[in-house]
Amino acid sequence: MCGIVGYIGKRDVAPLLLEGLARLEYRGYDSAGMVITSPKSAGLKMVKAKGRVRDLEARVPKRFAGTTGIAHTRWATHGAPSDVNSHPHMDPDNKVAVVHNGIVDNAAELRAKLEADGVVFASETDTEVLTHLIARSQAETLEEKVREALKVVEGTYGIAVMHADFNDRIVVARNGSPVVLGIGEKEMLVASDIAALIAHTRQIVTLDDGEMATLKADEFRTYTTSGTLTTATPETVEWEAASYDMGGHDTYMHKEISEQADAVDRVLRGRIDEKFSTVHLGGLNLDAREARGIRRVKILGCGTSYHAGLIGASLIEGLARIPADSEPASEFRYRNPVVDPDTLYIAVSQSGETYDVLAAVQELKRKGARVLGVVNVVGSAIAREADGGVYVHAGPEVCVVSTKCFTNTVVAFALLALHLGRIRDLSVADGKRIIEGLRKLPAQIQEILEGEEDIKKLAAEYADAKSMMFIGRVRGYPVALEASLKLKEISYIHAEAYPASELKHGPLALIEPAMPTVAIVPSDSLLEKNRAAMEEIKARSGRILAVAHQEQEKADHTIIVPKNEDELDPILMGIPLQLLAYHTALALGRDIDKPRNLAKSVTVE
Repeated sequence: MCGIVGYIGKRDVAPLLLEGLARLEYRGYDSAGMVITSPKSAGLKMVKAKGRVRDLEARVPKRFAGTTGIAHTRWATHGAPSDVNSHPHMDPDNKVAVVHNGIVDNAAELRAKLEADGVVFASETDTEVLTHLIARSQAETLEEKVREALKVVEGTYGIAVMHADFNDRIVVARNGSPVVLGIGEKEMLVASDIAALIAHTRQIVTLDDGEMATLKADEFRTYTTSGTLTTATPETVEWEAASYDMGGHDTYMHKEISEQADAVDRVLRGRIDEKFSTVHLGGLNLDAREARGIRRVKILGCGTSYHAGLIGASLIEGLARIPADSEPASEFRYRNPVVDPDTLYIAVSQSGETYDVLAAVQELKRKGARVLGVVNVVGSAIAREADGGVYVHAGPEVCVVSTKCFTNTVVAFALLALHLGRIRDLSVADGKRIIEGLRKLPAQIQEILEGEEDIKKLAAEYADAKSMMFIGRVRGYPVALEASLKLKEISYIHAEAYPASELKHGPLALIEPAMPTVAIVPSDSLLEKNRAAMEEIKARSGRILAVAHQEQEKADHTIIVPKNEDELDPILMGIPLQLLAYHTALALGRDIDKPRNLAKSVTVE
C-alpha cells in the first residue's frame, strides 16, 4: 500500500528519492511527497502533491539540494487524497517530519487531547498525530522522542522520522508494516519494500515488529522500542534491479504472465527426489513423524492467496488424504477459532507482509499452533514468524494483481501435497505420476502463452459485457474464483464465481444473452456434469466461453489447454483466463498495473 523511501549519505537526495518512489508506484497510492535536508542546511525543506510521482516531480524546485531525505506515496485512509493530507507531515515549527505506513487506531483520542492542549492540525490524517507527539517531546535525543510517541500509539506503523536539530540521522520504527534497511558504502537507505533499494544495494536488514533503527551515513544500529540493542546482520538479496524493469513489455502484468514458464521451472528446481518419487522441502522444519501426526490442514490467505489455498487444500486432501480447507485470514482471526494441536496451519502471502495473514499467524503462535508459511519474499515477516515453510520463488511481482505468484504458489502446494502424501499413503507410482506432471508444466504453460493472439480476439468479443459469470466444479471452482477476481480487478467488469452445481439454486436467474458465462471444463470424472451445466445456460440463451481440454459443443467459444494430471490441471486452466482479463482491460483502456482503489501489499486492515 503506502510506500516509504529514505536516504542519508553524500549523494543529491531528491532524484534518488523520486526514483525510489517510482519503483514503489505499483503498490497503489494517491499522493506523494518528500522532505530533505543536509548537514549544512538550516532546516527541513518539503514538497508534496496529490496525484502521481510525476506530479510531485513537476513541483520540485530547481534549487532543492540535500543529502538526507524521506519520501512517501500515500494510499488514503484518514482523509481524502489532497496536497495537505499527503505525507510527509511536519509540525508548525518545521522541525519534525514523519512518513508513516499503517493506521493509528487511537488517532481520534490522541488528536482530541492534543487539540485540548492548543495544537492546531493541518490535515485530516492519523499520521499528523505522530508528528505532534514527537515535536512536543522533551526528551534529549531523537530516538527517545520517537520512543515516547510510540508508547501512546495503538495500531500499525512503519515510520521514518527526521528532525532539524538532529540532521545527521533518520530514525525508523516498525510495528505490523514493513521497514527494510539498505546498507551501502558510507550511505544508508530505508524503504517499505526491497524494490526501492535494489538499484543501490543488495545488502538489506529487515526490522521485526517492535524494532527501531537509527541510520547515519556511515553506520546503523537497531534496538527495540524499549531501547534494548538488537543484533542485525545484513542479508544479500538475490533479485537484481533489472528484475523490476518491464523488459520490453507494455505493462508489468503482461511481463509477469509471460514469465510463468520460467517461474514454475524455478520453484521446481532442485526439489524433485527421483529416488523416492517425492520432493525435498528442507525449510518445512517438519520431520516424518510429525507429518504423520497431522490430522487436519487449515490454509489462511487473502484474495488471490486465499484462492491458491483452495486449490492447495484440494491437492493436500487428494494426494495426502488429510482433511484440508482454506479460509480468508481476515475472517479466521475474528471468529475466535478453535486451535487444534493436531492441525497444521499454512499462511499464504505473496509479500509475506499481508497484515490480516500476519495477525492470524501471530494469534496462532500465541495459542501454540504449528504454522508454515508459503510466501514469495525471502525474509518477510510471515517467513520469519512461521515455524517453517516453502518459498515460491516467483521473482519480483510488480503489477498490483498477482499472476505468476498465484501460479507458483499453487505449484508449491502441489510439492507440499506430494511430500505429505509420500510420507503417508501415496504410492510410488502415484508419486512418479505427479512428478511427471510437474515436469510438464513449464512447456505446457509456454504452449498456452503462445496462443495469446487468439485469446486477445476472444477478449474483444466479451469486452462489452457489463457482468460475467464464472463456473467450475470441485477443482475448477477455485479457478473460477480467481479468474473472476482478475477480471473485476483490472477491467472493472462485475464478475461472480459459483460452483457449477449451484446454478440451479439461484444464479440461473441472472442468465441472459447479455450475461456471458466462463465455464471451467476439464476432461475429468466431472466432464459430463459440467456439460450439463452448460446445457442449462444455453437453454436460457446464455453465451458461454469454455476453458477445456477439448472443443465443447455447447460453448460459443472454447479455449483449449493442454491436459496434465487431473490434480494439476487447475494450474494450467487459470493461465488463459489471466490473459483474457488482461486483454479485456486493455480493450477498455484501463490502467492495468495500477487498478483503481487497490494496492499490491495490503499492510492495513
